[in-house]
Parts: sequence; structure tokens; C-alpha cells
Amino acid sequence: MNREQISRIAHTDHPIKSPLDDASVDRLLDRGLPRGDEHVLDLGCGSAEWLLRALATRPHLLAEGVDVSEDALAQARHAANGRGVADRLVLHHQDAAGFVSARRFDLVISVGATHAFGGLLPTLAAARRHLAPGGRVLIGEGFWDRTPTTEAVEMLGEFTDLATTVDRVVADGWTPVHGHVSARHELDAYEWACWGSLAAWALDRPADPDSAEALSTASTRRTEWLRVYRDTWGFVSLVLGRTPGQG
Repeated sequence: MNREQISRIAHTDHPIKSPLDDASVDRLLDRGLPRGDEHVLDLGCGSAEWLLRALATRPHLLAEGVDVSEDALAQARHAANGRGVADRLVLHHQDAAGFVSARRFDLVISVGATHAFGGLLPTLAAARRHLAPGGRVLIGEGFWDRTPTTEAVEMLGEFTDLATTVDRVVADGWTPVHGHVSARHELDAYEWACWGSLAAWALDRPADPDSAEALSTASTRRTEWLRVYRDTWGFVSLVLGRTPGQG
């Protein structure tokens, strides 16, 4: 199984590919889209669940998404047709870091996708290029809630603590106007959903040639979460505006 197949199955019951529950997603969108008629861009949109939810509740919104996964974009197109919002959604199959548009957007989203840009600050730099004056950025990033083990750092990457993460954002010329730190129940629900969905898929298809690999992957990832990073890793989502005088 390739990475896209695993991700698609794992997120069957948790289409927001970050540790956020529905109420948290709604609050973040409310803060980022106060008028309801904005133009919004998602860099690294995957199956475009953020955009689909925004479009479904804001009939005057226009949205664009960018991702390298044709499989994920196909899912997004199918879902957009099913939810009746396809006429207000444009999807671009390309590297989000190199995306160029003549339009400037009122909200730029990149939640859980900073790896695609090489880290938090490069992601904010990409968002800045697309942001309209007075616009907002909604970004989601991991952080270390406690000192991690070497194994956890090797597995997840070089994050900082929460305060340092926010300090880096502020020093880069941004002002947080809203934030959400994912609660324990959100972090746990996300992991259970992902590896439970993958395991259930395998158990329901014992004759499928990919079943054994899927079950093994689910077991490995669940064990890594429980034994390596569950007690140390956190996730923060920030709604940001440009600090006056910072460009």
C-alpha cells in the first residue's frame, strides 16, 4: 500500500487531518471568516475538508485548494459535488509551495501541512504571498508539550515548545487573534480514529492482498503513538493577522 492509500483509509472517520474536533474546526473558521463572503485558499488542502465545511455553511464564499495528491483532490471533487458546492471550489494539482495566483485571499489556510514547505516560518512566508490586505492566516502546527525523547524527535521532527512556537510566529511579523490548543480528547480521538479505521478496513477484508500490511501498519502506528509521543506532543492552531509595520 502506498502512503496515499493508507492516509485515505485512516482518515475515513476523521476527515480533518489534524487533532481537532468539529466544534474546534467551526470556531477556527468563524474567527478566520467573519463576513462569510471571503475568498479563501488552502495550501496543502488534501481532500479539502476545511474548504468544504466553510463552503457548506457560507453560501457567498469562494474557495481554492492546492495539493500534490491527485487522489486527495479527486476525493475533494467528489465530496464537493455531493455537498452542492463544486461551483464555488477551484482545485489545483501542484506543489503548494510553488503555487502562484494573481488573486489575493482573505483567508489562507495551512493546517498540519507545514512539512510541505519546510517548516512553520516557510509556510507563513508562502501564506504571506497570497494574503490580501487585512486578511487572516489559519495555521496548525505541532509542538512539544513536554521534553521529548530522541526517538520522538526522530519520528515527528524538530518542534519547539508552545511558547517558543508562538514567539517565533510573532517575531516573524504576525499577531495572533485567536488560538486553540488541541485538548487531550482531541489528540486521542484523532489517533484512535486513524489507526482504528485502518485496522477495521483490514479486518473487514481478510482476503484483500493489502489486508496484512494495513493491519501491521495500524498496529505499528498505534504503538508508536502510545509509547513514543502521546505524552509529549501537542498541536496548536492559530488565526493570525499581519502586525502593522511588518509588511
